Amino acid sequence: MIGSFGNIAKIPELKRRVIFTLLMLLVYRVGVHIPTPGINTAALKDFFDKSQQTLFGVIDMFTGGAMEHFSVFSLGIMPYISASIILQLLTVVIPHLERLSKEGEAGRKKITQYTRYGTVGLSLIQGMGISIGLAQSGNMVYMNKTAFVILAMITLTAGTAFIMWLGEQITERGIGNGISLIIFAGIVARMPSALGNTVQLVKTGDMGFLILLLLLVIMVGVIATIVFVERGQRRIPVQYAKRVVGRRVYGGQSTHLPLKVNTAGVIPPIFASSLIIFPATIAQFLNVPIVTQMAAWLRPATLVYELLYVALIIFFCYFYTAVTFNPVDVAENMKKYGGYIPGIRPGKKTSQYIDKVLTRLTFGGAIYVSVICVLPSILASRFNAPFYFGGTSLLIVVGVALDTLTQIESHMIQRHYEGFIRSGRIKGRR
Repeated sequence: MIGSFGNIAKIPELKRRVIFTLLMLLVYRVGVHIPTPGINTAALKDFFDKSQQTLFGVIDMFTGGAMEHFSVFSLGIMPYISASIILQLLTVVIPHLERLSKEGEAGRKKITQYTRYGTVGLSLIQGMGISIGLAQSGNMVYMNKTAFVILAMITLTAGTAFIMWLGEQITERGIGNGISLIIFAGIVARMPSALGNTVQLVKTGDMGFLILLLLLVIMVGVIATIVFVERGQRRIPVQYAKRVVGRRVYGGQSTHLPLKVNTAGVIPPIFASSLIIFPATIAQFLNVPIVTQMAAWLRPATLVYELLYVALIIFFCYFYTAVTFNPVDVAENMKKYGGYIPGIRPGKKTSQYIDKVLTRLTFGGAIYVSVICVLPSILASRFNAPFYFGGTSLLIVVGVALDTLTQIESHMIQRHYEGFIRSGRIKGRR
């Protein structure tokens, strides 16, 4: 791996993409520390110090500490993710959106535009709920409450729109998925302070050395499990029959169809978290008894929250897998090029077999993701862990790191092949 990073400097395009990605992430991290006008940062910090294991701790984790400072990026990228979920769900039930999703690049651009509009709308609603709650909380705001609410709504919405633009720029001109890398950067940025707090707890005697050692063992085991499962595949053997085209013979080779255990990746926990966080954030600041009770139910570590979280993860594992992987199309393409699974008739039988295997794999992957994502609640309640280890954060960090390294490796392989072809042509001319 170290050798691979050392070779990046030798590839101009890849070097530019990596530098561009790092610069965009640096811009994001600078914006996290720019506070929204009118907020009392000292009072807000005291409030968040008491709310680390609550809903606000989860939101702060996804925003990389932006919520704690109530910065211009306090809403993070979650409104965009929520809008994406809503658009994907509506694609199944609205014929117009379904047609757009099948129109190729033009249709995808149109859906992306709708997602942006939805992001702005959700940001305004969520920003209004948070700003009203802060304005009614006493000493957290030192300006006119109405003016603060309007100013905060505009500021937070503009911040989310800017983060959305940053993510799209990283995806297009950088390396890796921009939205995932922004969340990744926010989570990683809080790790040094979390480790420092842990060391301080051990020094003061608030955490025993054996508990710390046990936590370290659990961390290593969980990381190893995530890497192992994320790399895990079910390989379905595929045989291609020989075809005669003119005087040439094509096909006849054996290959395989790789199906990942966790096909959906980190998307299900992100989707599930954003769906729970959005209504719970609004409910947290409203002074209505029923709404307040709902916010209490949706607090992390409560039974209702964990059950709903697991149910949404399982749902989105199946939903996102169905959206991104179509067994019917795969079977038709295999049949078109003379491919078949030994012992399975091409066409409908092949698609049914692939769907059956994929359904079983997705169930196992959903259970694995659910277990990883409820781990922080267990560590917080049983071992009094001072930070949110495991769950969505760890899954995102490991998953995004693996995906980004894979893309870097793909760029390097492609570049080496291009260089090999060019050198071969030059030698041939000589």
